[in-house]
Amino acid sequence: MHEERWPGEWMRGVLSLCVLRVVADGPTHGYAIAGRLAEAGLGAVKGGTLYPILTRLEAEGLATAAWEAGDGGPGRKVFTVTEAGVTALRQRAEQWHVFSERAAGLLSSPAVPA
Repeated sequence: MHEERWPGEWMRGVLSLCVLRVVADGPTHGYAIAGRLAEAGLGAVKGGTLYPILTRLEAEGLATAAWEAGDGGPGRKVFTVTEAGVTALRQRAEQWHVFSERAAGLLSSPAVPA
């Protein structure tokens, strides 16, 4: 299967919201988050991109992180959405839908010849 490579500016614009959405599904860790993003068709998101987003979400009070013991291996950091995160997710998702619909409307209008 061919994997899409989305423009970086598009990913920067929506990736934090998508990460928050995945975390809102229940406590999860970075590897699982990256897997869900890939399954959703957003492509491979590397740790160097993902973990700073998770750190920002935590700093904003939208997610919490706790270390969980590993089963016979190293522990891992597990992220959980906060009540503020649920509220922010709802608001930001609504804003994203409005924004993307407006952009799509503009892009679908015929170009005016020069």
